[in-house]
Amino acid sequence: MNSADLGRRVGVPSTALFTDQYELTMVQAALKAGTADRRSVFEAFTRRLPEGRRYGVVAGTGRVLDAVENFHFDDEMLTFLREQDVVDGPTLAWLADYRFSGDIWGYPEGEVYFPGSPVLRVEGSFAECVLLETVILSILNHDSAIAAAASRMSAAAGGRGLIEMGARRTHELSAVASARAAYIGGFHTTSDLAAGFRYNIPTVGTSAHAFTLLHDTERDAFRAQVDSLGRGTTLLVDTYDVTEAVRTAVEVAGTELGAVRIDSGDLLLVAHRVRQQLDELGATETKIVVTSDLDEYAIASLAAAPVDAYGVGTQLVTGSGQPTCSMVYKLVARAGSADPAEPLRPVAKKSLGAKSSVGGRKWAARRLDQHGVAEAEVVGTGAVPPELADRQLLVELVRDGEVIAREPLDAARERHIAARAGLPMSAVQLSRGEPVIPTEYV
Repeated sequence: MNSADLGRRVGVPSTALFTDQYELTMVQAALKAGTADRRSVFEAFTRRLPEGRRYGVVAGTGRVLDAVENFHFDDEMLTFLREQDVVDGPTLAWLADYRFSGDIWGYPEGEVYFPGSPVLRVEGSFAECVLLETVILSILNHDSAIAAAASRMSAAAGGRGLIEMGARRTHELSAVASARAAYIGGFHTTSDLAAGFRYNIPTVGTSAHAFTLLHDTERDAFRAQVDSLGRGTTLLVDTYDVTEAVRTAVEVAGTELGAVRIDSGDLLLVAHRVRQQLDELGATETKIVVTSDLDEYAIASLAAAPVDAYGVGTQLVTGSGQPTCSMVYKLVARAGSADPAEPLRPVAKKSLGAKSSVGGRKWAARRLDQHGVAEAEVVGTGAVPPELADRQLLVELVRDGEVIAREPLDAARERHIAARAGLPMSAVQLSRGEPVIPTEYV
């Protein structure tokens, strides 16, 4: 079953081959060695934030739950693996019965994270957990990168409308995931109907320059659009001459015109001129929407402009220059056997430089100062200090292979707004800087 975050039900094909070959060859070797069933703990985390970023945003958790639930090998997949000689017969037999039966804990979607934060913790046998590495990372790295960019743009917009419109700038399926992540990060609507269908994200859209060019005159195009969509529609006014287009738009739609869209030129200057013109024509309630290769910096530069909404495409769906979060998925603890009573032993790769990690099954909590503002991300492997007991960040997502924590997408969106508001004010500065709070290991 797939509930698409409690939105419209959409069938999802098996995710079992969204993986790297070495996941399967490790399973084969572990099965032969008798270590495949050892109890294990894997964690997804990032060693650093993208350069200059001050916080990360957890996104994709709901999609991860769908992916885990749909991770199974059908007959056609098993035939492919056999014909390509990827794994041997005993391993194919094991894969045929595969269903994840372990537990998953993680930061709730929309929460912020920092270097070392155990964003997702996967527990079960080594074999069943290791198979999930690639699909989990592909989702979290993509969606969290988009959500972080969206969050920065949302902060820069200062409450003004944000429209996600990047579908034509990325892979068609990435576009749907991007719209979902952008909504979590603070965007209000999307132009992508697949995202609206699947996740119940509000959709918007009226016309492109092609519609104006189709007609003999701009007035004819505006009249056709208003007759079809009503006076509350948004008319695109920069196909020819903006001043003349605004005048024509108000003549056609009246002062009840919903909005005008500007997609080129010096947006700061043009927006001021258009606002003045609209007001002089009596269209004081008509909104101004701007598009055209915007990012968080461009949005911030328009803070003083009379702009009501921003449409963002390319920079959003590419993470505004940071298309991945560089999360990794590492074995951090394992038992000496499959016996539930066998104690877990911390394990970690020994490495010099930037690839070091901390072993042990971790908890995480956020310490607040006397004003209720976050001052540190505290990560530990032992007992949780009493003063942090009610500030723990990981929540149970999957228990004994069953998803138990699906939620509406709006819950993740609202959580992010609250989480970002709980950070120091410098978190939303666009200037380059270090993580806004430090990570402390105890």
